[in-house]
Amino acid sequence: MAAAAEHDNDPKLHLVMFPWLASGHLIPFLELSNALAKKGHTISYITTPRNLTRLPPNLSPLINLIGLPLPPTQHLPSDANLTIDLPSQHLRPYLRLAYDALEPQLSAFLDSASPDWLILDYAPYWAARAAHTRGVRCAFFSLFSASSIAFIGTPSVLAGGEGARTTPEEFMVSPEWIPFPSPVLYRPHEARELFDEETGLFPDDSGVSEAYRFSVVIADCDIVAVRSCDELERDYLKLLETDMYRKPVVPLGLLPPVVPDDRVDSTWDYLFEWLERQKSRSVVYAAFGSEAKLSVEQVRRIAVGLESSELPFIWAYRRPQNVPEEVHVLPEGLADRVGSRGIVCQGWAPQVNVLAHASVGGFLTHVGWNSVVEGLQHGRVLALLPLMFDQGLNARLISARRAGVEVPRNEEDGSFTAEDIAATLRLVMVEEEGEVYRAAAEEMGRLFGDAELHDRYISEFLSFLVNYNG
Repeated sequence: MAAAAEHDNDPKLHLVMFPWLASGHLIPFLELSNALAKKGHTISYITTPRNLTRLPPNLSPLINLIGLPLPPTQHLPSDANLTIDLPSQHLRPYLRLAYDALEPQLSAFLDSASPDWLILDYAPYWAARAAHTRGVRCAFFSLFSASSIAFIGTPSVLAGGEGARTTPEEFMVSPEWIPFPSPVLYRPHEARELFDEETGLFPDDSGVSEAYRFSVVIADCDIVAVRSCDELERDYLKLLETDMYRKPVVPLGLLPPVVPDDRVDSTWDYLFEWLERQKSRSVVYAAFGSEAKLSVEQVRRIAVGLESSELPFIWAYRRPQNVPEEVHVLPEGLADRVGSRGIVCQGWAPQVNVLAHASVGGFLTHVGWNSVVEGLQHGRVLALLPLMFDQGLNARLISARRAGVEVPRNEEDGSFTAEDIAATLRLVMVEEEGEVYRAAAEEMGRLFGDAELHDRYISEFLSFLVNYNG
């Protein structure tokens, strides 16, 4: 820890955090806030008042929670403050529109607080300019892996300039701006989904596309901070800085979450009592994040796959949206057939605590970057079922490192079978041929779970902010 100690006498900063309105963005921004506050820096964490009530308690006294209410927005339900609140994917543009309408409130806060840095997400393409007019420097905090943001391209490419890709086929190969062999690319069904009207390549009712938001934030920020490390993605990080962005790209480390000492509350005692009765590394944990909208058919195939794998499991099950209550989504008799071998948690489970338990050996995941970090920090082997956004790109990266195996899919339509789920789980969890994946995941756990290493990255990031004179 000598490297961290060297920076203890650095000036203390006031840093403003401004995440996008999604659960998978609020929490990593809060984890970064905690890491920075532990070094003695003051944090102003900004989101809506309702979202502030969803954050865990007992934060550092150096973290000030600032609530900016979303302005009323046509078509947006009044209680929708996160993507998970939206009854339909079609409403996402209106949540972005409401978020954009926070600009006057954010500007007023910057006027009154005069912070040193604004650390922002990909979505507020207007925020860096507002900050710079007030003498506040800006950092884009990428919650995406370095390989994923390298794949999607430069700000010019993202904005539709020279080199922009216009066909699905162009997303199925490694792009020309990545000069070294890279496994990170989209499958045919994933590439075609990028061209659906609801995806980020095209302007929506917020007035701009998701890709445009990325492009302007990257271009306008002084630096880019990435949730990654040289030990995992050195070549991609170097490429981003020297060739693609031509500005400082600073790895933050992987920000492995601290496992709470408690188990959230006594509601979950039954879950951990069950885990205590299971053999070491025998349990599969299955969860697919807060954003993925699984169909009824997909949910049923996952259910049958977990059942027929014959492995003990915990499943954080979310009922598909807009399905009438009278429709039985899960296969009838599932609970009776599985008995005490499996637990289905309705809606949510304490994922960080579950993955940390010694009885858990594998993770059936949608391959969101948060979940990858949470699983691999404990060396859990991954069964990869990417569903949207950057998840397919993450799956290729992890597969190449052999820390996980992708569930086989139909290349044309992305479908999978219950047998595919069961076979992949048995391969990574118990079969002799899967030992290479279990060993690789355990090895990756030593990197992802190295708290001292990742703390050192935070210290170096802070030193960079203090000494930045660009």
